[in-house]
Amino acid sequence: MINLLVAAASLRLIAVDIDGTLLNPQFQISAGDLAALRRADSLGIEVILVTGRRHSFALPIAQQLGFDLWLISSNGAVTRSLAGETFHRDLLPQATCRELVGVMRQFRGQTVVTFDAVGKGAIVVEHLRELEGSIQRWLEKNLDYIEFVIPIENALTADPIQAMFCGPVALMQQALRVLETCGLPITVLRTEYPGRDLSIVDILNAGCSKGHALERWVNHRKITREQVMAVGDNYNDIEMLAFAGQPFIMGNASPELLGRGWTQTRSNAENGVAAAIEVALDGRPVEPVAAK
Repeated sequence: MINLLVAAASLRLIAVDIDGTLLNPQFQISAGDLAALRRADSLGIEVILVTGRRHSFALPIAQQLGFDLWLISSNGAVTRSLAGETFHRDLLPQATCRELVGVMRQFRGQTVVTFDAVGKGAIVVEHLRELEGSIQRWLEKNLDYIEFVIPIENALTADPIQAMFCGPVALMQQALRVLETCGLPITVLRTEYPGRDLSIVDILNAGCSKGHALERWVNHRKITREQVMAVGDNYNDIEMLAFAGQPFIMGNASPELLGRGWTQTRSNAENGVAAAIEVALDGRPVEPVAAK
């Protein structure tokens, strides 16, 4: 049974995660999901992408939608339009980041620091040796933005957007245990892809998250949380989904999200975003995909 929390006519905003949600397993937007988002836009419903990606890395995905929109990127740290207008930035103080990389010295090979910059230097690492096995595809697509700085503290001449640690799930669980006791004023968010044995641990300024950024944007638009629908799949989407009046989790969602009572749509291989939008707009239940 689908319990709609707000009439479809009152839906004002749809917040959609990118990786594992909007993008299918081939890292593409399906024709069905694209059509559903364009339908929502044509009805005057705002679509906003809310992603862990940097703004410039998310931009090519957003441009495929074919209509004007805003992006909340870097897990809530930056809210910026397609045209480059900045609404809000929540940067990680460089002093905090400097202390962080010192505390996390044993994970230095998995450390990435990102800055709100254009071109080389937007991403800083010491080397790629311990990152290539986990995030090879990401590295290839971002090579033009990567600068090598040893020690990485020397890059901290301005406040970064965030720091992140990337690696196998078991190793990043060790990193999370260290972060739990570090005592720094930070937000720790994780994204896990067990099938790829990949975990990404994002470190942002205290109080920064997708949920806080979405709430700030909704208040700016002068709408209520009950008029907001959100779709996500991973741990870093939890705050966003908890804020939205109509939260949907993907069929491929992480286990922790499945037990929260949120409406489950299809997977990202089965037009899950489109199915969720059909529920919100038409009250149509999510139908199972016919077996092939």
